[in-house]
Amino acid sequence: MQYLIKNVSIVNEGKISHGDVLIKDQIIEKIAPHIQVKGAVKEIDAEGKTLIPGVIDEHVHFREPGLTDKAEIKTESRAAVAGGVTSFMEMPNTIPPVLTEEILEDKYTRASQSSLANYSFYMGVSHDNLEEVYKMNKRKQEVCGVKIFIGSTTGNMLVDDEKTLSKIFGKSELLIATHCENEAIVQANLAKFIEEKGEAGLELSDHPLIRNVEGCYTSSKSTIALAQKFDTRLHIVHITTGREVNLFTNQIPLEEKRITSEVCVHHLWFTSDDYEEYGNKIKCNPAIKAPKNKSDLWGGLLDDRLDCIATDNAPHTAAEKTQPFYKAPAGIPLVQHGLLMMLNKYKDGVISLEKIVEKMCHNPAICYQVEKRGYIREGYYADLVLLDLNQDFEVNKKNIYFKCGWSPLEGHIFPAKVEKTFVNGNMVYDNGKFNDESRGMRLKFDR
Repeated sequence: MQYLIKNVSIVNEGKISHGDVLIKDQIIEKIAPHIQVKGAVKEIDAEGKTLIPGVIDEHVHFREPGLTDKAEIKTESRAAVAGGVTSFMEMPNTIPPVLTEEILEDKYTRASQSSLANYSFYMGVSHDNLEEVYKMNKRKQEVCGVKIFIGSTTGNMLVDDEKTLSKIFGKSELLIATHCENEAIVQANLAKFIEEKGEAGLELSDHPLIRNVEGCYTSSKSTIALAQKFDTRLHIVHITTGREVNLFTNQIPLEEKRITSEVCVHHLWFTSDDYEEYGNKIKCNPAIKAPKNKSDLWGGLLDDRLDCIATDNAPHTAAEKTQPFYKAPAGIPLVQHGLLMMLNKYKDGVISLEKIVEKMCHNPAICYQVEKRGYIREGYYADLVLLDLNQDFEVNKKNIYFKCGWSPLEGHIFPAKVEKTFVNGNMVYDNGKFNDESRGMRLKFDR
């Protein structure tokens, strides 16, 4: 179906304009102040509404295969498009972990059968799958990147051996995304707290002291040094500390950076002061830390030392999260509400619409060299999100689409709403209704 979006405010490439957008055969056919079309077209009067490119969330966990009691590609992609996310890149710590080309292709097959959003998957790294990782060098246009957990978290895919890391950093031609926490520091802190309080006595307030600033900073600093040694294309995910922000630069254009960074919505929203109210619902790795870090993260985001905003969507069942702190798994379901969280900050005067689009749409496309997405441009895929910035949206059980069925944001009223989401020109989400017959596409990369 052709769509003609009329009279809409278009946020794109650092400016806001007013006009019409014509969608035809998956593509943005035309952008102009006024468009007239002959023949069959579905016209959408968007007066007073705002159009942005589809969000590219380059850091999600959708749990399939092996952990489908928590989430599935089908359910989480529905939550994604309801939140304006039209493309996602999913991490490899599933069961089995994505450590071979065969397992990787199985995930692409699963997504092709069930995902409403466009998709890509990372190849994971272990101490003994280097040859599988090197195979990806011939598939640079088909795979988003390689993921290394330099710090243990859900899935226990820890790789912190310097020899192994050097082999990957020295030979991989793909972007390498890293989870950076120094394992020795984390384990030493954990042992100290257990000795003082006993395992049963550990509290959520201990979490940011165990997975502390020093552990994050030390790991990120050494990983950057390794990337500089080999001139590796490095992307460090979920930066959480002010000290880490200072490791990155805003002195060169993003297209020229070899080392880039990501900050996640929950680290821009919560602080350690919120643990008492939200409990294990906001337990995550790396930990949400003291308020000054949140302030520093916003500073680094707004001055372009931090490049992308992602969600690190990581659902667990409600029952798992009600366990004592030490046993409760780390991770938060956020892909449905990440854009709304940033729009809330726009309404609070913290960030502009143009900067939100830059960090959530344009910059992921630049960092990963995504083909023909991330912008509202003629000839690009019609991945678009229509927003109503004058309509409140309350999060409740009826409109939470995660399979886990919960969100720490339940009860929060956002001062904006995702009205419609288009993926490859198909309207996959429209005011709470889904086109479940539609399927996203495998992302391609201009490398």
